Amino acid sequence: MDTEALKTRVRQAFSQVEFPGEWCLRGSNEGDEPYLMEEEFKGKSDWQAIDATFLDQAPAGLSSALSFFSDEAFRFYLPAYLIADIDGLLVSTNPVFHLTHGLTDAARAEKVNPRRYGERTWFEAACHKLAVFDKAQAAAIVTYLEFKRETDEFEREDINQALANFWRHRAAGADT
Repeated sequence: MDTEALKTRVRQAFSQVEFPGEWCLRGSNEGDEPYLMEEEFKGKSDWQAIDATFLDQAPAGLSSALSFFSDEAFRFYLPAYLIADIDGLLVSTNPVFHLTHGLTDAARAEKVNPRRYGERTWFEAACHKLAVFDKAQAAAIVTYLEFKRETDEFEREDINQALANFWRHRAAGADT
């Protein structure tokens, strides 16, 4: 698939996703970064109008916004990151990591933090976070990950496992 077709697919899949509201941007209360991210994304209710340089650096040059969004905000802003990445405009921010982390075979048994979260594994945490995506959005993500798999040898194995363990099932409308 050429990059223009891929970007069109992403735009179409996410076209009906509503801005979650400024009260629902932050997914963490720990540390300064979630609050910095929340402040910088206030008023940004049109993901298609956000500059790629801003996305790559937010918040405050830390390039960590994708780590601190609420699940709803992650879903809303993700297409902006995907399109910026397809265009080769992201240097510091890596959407692939956020779409594959926790979905590898090893993550199925690796506990997040047993003292705090008990038996929850990274796989369970990732499945919960990514459950916000519908079938069409998941299909667009599958296409994006397949595109990245061809151009990013370093991430290839994680992409393959994430596709097999979660994304293809999600795109088919099946439970993972």
